[in-house]
Amino acid sequence: MKGTAIRSSQNKVPRRPPSGAARPPFDCIALLLQGGGALGAYQGGVYEALAEAGIQPNWVAGISIGAINAALIAGNPPEDRVARLRSFWQAMTESPFQAWIDAIEAPFRGDDAARGFVNQWAAGNALLQGVPGFFVPRVPPPFLAAPGTVEATSYYDTGALRATLERLVDFDRINDNPMRFSVGAVNVATGNFVYFDTTTDRIRPEHIMASGALPPGFPPIEIDGEHYWDGGLVSNTPLDWVVSSEPIEDTLAFQVDLWSARGLAPRDLTEVAVRQKEIQFSSRTRASTDRFKRMQQMRVAAADLLRKLPKEVAVIPEAEALAAMSDRKVYNIIQLIYRSKNYEGNSKDYEFSRRSMEDHWRAGHHDAERTLRYPEVLKRPDNFDGVFTFDVGEDAPR
Repeated sequence: MKGTAIRSSQNKVPRRPPSGAARPPFDCIALLLQGGGALGAYQGGVYEALAEAGIQPNWVAGISIGAINAALIAGNPPEDRVARLRSFWQAMTESPFQAWIDAIEAPFRGDDAARGFVNQWAAGNALLQGVPGFFVPRVPPPFLAAPGTVEATSYYDTGALRATLERLVDFDRINDNPMRFSVGAVNVATGNFVYFDTTTDRIRPEHIMASGALPPGFPPIEIDGEHYWDGGLVSNTPLDWVVSSEPIEDTLAFQVDLWSARGLAPRDLTEVAVRQKEIQFSSRTRASTDRFKRMQQMRVAAADLLRKLPKEVAVIPEAEALAAMSDRKVYNIIQLIYRSKNYEGNSKDYEFSRRSMEDHWRAGHHDAERTLRYPEVLKRPDNFDGVFTFDVGEDAPR
């Protein structure tokens, strides 16, 4: 369910607000970062545009690659965050073959087929050689390892990611800062989805690694005697956690998704694989937003009903239980969704080429910058249920 489409009086895009504008009138400004592997550079571009507009979250939550980006944001001072995000993504896309790739591709710039070929080559290279500072193939491979060992449970070793996080992230800052920080993971033994949150946990590198430990590529991560996998196995967006956590506050949430729920019917098996991933990793985001909107409608209706009850009725146990479930808080849920290009195939989430990274980053910056041009995005909603959703790709005037 979407909020009312935003239209200016002349059906033109209004000017972007100045970077020195006042803080939006919400108690909580949350940045929610979905999982999506190599597509995560899009989130770096989104954050850069928010920072340029003077919008700093006081809660950042992520899953999988979103957890890594969240740590880079929360674990650095505001003036260093964009640079640290760029450092990470540049390190992930370093390749000794870059000059060779550029030379081969140059005559075919603008040709989707040529770009698709180069992207598939880069993805294949990541599968065979790994990604610097992130993961490397296991040697010997897991089928030669002894059952019950960590080497037998995954194709890649992610030990390099710990060193990268320790180099780029100040974990004392994450834990001691007023900015709330949350990452989601799945307990391998119980199948339960859990959040590691600075309100209850002391965050360490392994919490971030656990959130991105997607099997069978990556091994489970042990934390306090329990093993955890990628949170995206259960839910790929932290929206539910943020809007349901205590205390309930007026919230402006920037929900940054790397998979689009909407797409065309596939025409071949390659497109089937792409569409399957998009539906699998985006459907819960869409369902979560719609479910929360319906729930908030009931909360508001309950609050309005309770105000109309006679005093003698308002104190009965049933009415008091209803009062505990009601509220009149307001929520702006601003969706920023990466929409893939024609040449990107089903390997786009592990295609770590420099050119694709820069394309994803620019797309995130462009989408966030365009979104912030609409003043309603940063205003408190005045509709009945107090929930406003906006997606610049669908709700903005054409």
